[in-house]
Amino acid sequence: MSESKKRARGGASRPTPEQLLAARDQLLPDVLAPGLRVWFVGINPGAYSTACGHHFARPGNRFWPTLALSGLTPRLFAPHEDRALLELGLGITNVVARTTARAAELEPEELVEGARILESKVRELAPLKVAILGVTAYRVAFERPKAKLGPQPERFGDTDVVVLPNPSGLNAHHQLPALASLFRDLLC
Repeated sequence: MSESKKRARGGASRPTPEQLLAARDQLLPDVLAPGLRVWFVGINPGAYSTACGHHFARPGNRFWPTLALSGLTPRLFAPHEDRALLELGLGITNVVARTTARAAELEPEELVEGARILESKVRELAPLKVAILGVTAYRVAFERPKAKLGPQPERFGDTDVVVLPNPSGLNAHHQLPALASLFRDLLC
């Protein structure tokens, strides 16, 4: 592996198959604090991210480039810098805390329970906005089968809820410039 690729992941080498297997069903700590501007809410941590110990760590995930291109971060951050987002008023959590290899492994009941827990966290820590990353998971978790991308009519206490596309490299529906534009709208 090239040194530049190692640096982009925080100096860590690629997790081994054993580490990926060990990450399943484990928890990846949230990057949250009271009163942040925006929380980014993934569906659940992937094994790669949990094995690395940082959110959105899988190569090909467009979360970090999207933040930089949108202007939400002043530069391209690497996954190992996820805690630095707090200084920018940004946080990261997930609808479901349990790590899986694929989000498709989650049961609908897990998503609904995760949504309930997320709403409780939001009410307690009061971010200005919550950006749920993935409309399909949002529809299931929050029992809103017709929900579309963008601001949602419901709020969690005083917190606005926005649904954005999942930045996974597997989501080909939205390319990086379109993702950045949608993320940039969070600043409004």
